[in-house]
Amino acid sequence: MSTLLQLVVSGLAVGGVYALIALSFSITFTTTKTLNFAQGEFVAAGAFLGVTVLYLLAKMSGIAPNFASLPVSASAGVNYPIAVLAVGVVLGVLGLLIFLAAIRPFAGQSGMNWVMSTIGFGIIVQSLGLAIWGPAPVNVPSPLGDDVIRIMGAGIRPQEILVFVVALVLMIGLDQVMRRSRIGKAMRAVAANPQVAALMGINVTAMMIGAYALSSVLAGIGGLLIAPITSASLFLGMGIALKAFSGAIVGGLDNPRGCIFGGFLLGLLESGVALWNAQWREIVIFGLIIAVLAIRPNGLFGARSLDKV
Repeated sequence: MSTLLQLVVSGLAVGGVYALIALSFSITFTTTKTLNFAQGEFVAAGAFLGVTVLYLLAKMSGIAPNFASLPVSASAGVNYPIAVLAVGVVLGVLGLLIFLAAIRPFAGQSGMNWVMSTIGFGIIVQSLGLAIWGPAPVNVPSPLGDDVIRIMGAGIRPQEILVFVVALVLMIGLDQVMRRSRIGKAMRAVAANPQVAALMGINVTAMMIGAYALSSVLAGIGGLLIAPITSASLFLGMGIALKAFSGAIVGGLDNPRGCIFGGFLLGLLESGVALWNAQWREIVIFGLIIAVLAIRPNGLFGARSLDKV
């Protein structure tokens, strides 16, 4: 029972981050039919921006912290929420920049130039990060402390619970916004048919910018949430983004709820396989993806595409 509980809690925590990033892929794909292949670098940037804010707040409070290993007090009180807010603002601006620089110039053109453009933007972000922070990983304290909670014999870190709760709240909130608010309905209209949406008076460009900004915010917050569990590294995001994208593919890239399900599924599967044999983790995960796509090419909950002839 303790092993099963450990598996579920760890899987839901990691799966919550995968689900957030998978949802961010779905938001840009359904709205613009493009993907941000710099999302992994945005995850890492969010983690390091958060660490920088925590470091500056600790220094302002009279503490002389070590950036490579911040004290627990650096994340205490309102410091961590302030860091999350700052990461959201900066990553939102970064999302705006990548849309204007890497997506919009190729709008309406044939081909997939935006793929290399977003990859190049990600390399620029990573290179700037290396120049500013260096390649060394950084230990990030949890705002709830690092003491392990024992429940029925299972050791659970408070940050794992926080990650799951925050990810769940964000996903439920976004789901309600997308389904009930005017902005959400406008974004869904653009996703369905941008030409008709423009004729109905919807600012299509603004909705696309909003989609990329929101997608980048989710990536940055996901990076800051996972950093106290894995430590912050500029090479952290690639693996997370790849698995999150895999979760989106499994659930159905054009179905936001399916992407969320796929992210949690991969998190639970990864946690379960790691307890059994960590070396088989990637083999099982990507074997599952291949199997799902072989049976359902559009994912478990993706809409079937119809070709008119």
